[in-house]
Amino acid sequence: MPATRRWSIIVPVKPPQLAKSRLKPRPASLARTIGQRTIAAAARSGSVGAVVVVTADARWRPPRGSGARRIAERRPRSIATAIAAAEARLPRRLPRAVLLGDLPALDPRELGRLLSEASRHPRAFLRDADGTGTTLVTARAGVPLRTAFGSDSARRHAEAGLVELELPATSGLRRDVDTADQLDALRRR
Repeated sequence: MPATRRWSIIVPVKPPQLAKSRLKPRPASLARTIGQRTIAAAARSGSVGAVVVVTADARWRPPRGSGARRIAERRPRSIATAIAAAEARLPRRLPRAVLLGDLPALDPRELGRLLSEASRHPRAFLRDADGTGTTLVTARAGVPLRTAFGSDSARRHAEAGLVELELPATSGLRRDVDTADQLDALRRR
């Protein structure tokens, strides 16, 4: 895919001590590991030209070979503020997407296929496996991102006019890890 058509991916990442409180008593470093796996997989997709991580985690380093770059926050801010800070630095002439950093089973090829589908729509989103959340929001070239992450985000993205993309609930792109039970279920797969 020509570099002029490849996607810029924004990944907001909380510092591990603040992320994934529902994964406790697992170590805080587990959240960092999950984020690193997600970022590395996204960077391997042939459809992705850049991965931009927004984080206040001073110890964050890009996964080896990912080429991911960091936008540093002084302190953790809202996900909407983090996304806006990254989008302001990305060229609008390229398609952009926000990918949540808790998708350790992400398949780079599947991400590429989904981004190809997303490019047919001005804005699109992907519902999480539970059905209420969102794991990915996209905007094709020239179109500003519109996000509504948080409680019941899938409904709010649909109400905002984003087109819902379809993948089976078993897809790694839909299997975000918020709880220890979700992580255990993913490991059993």
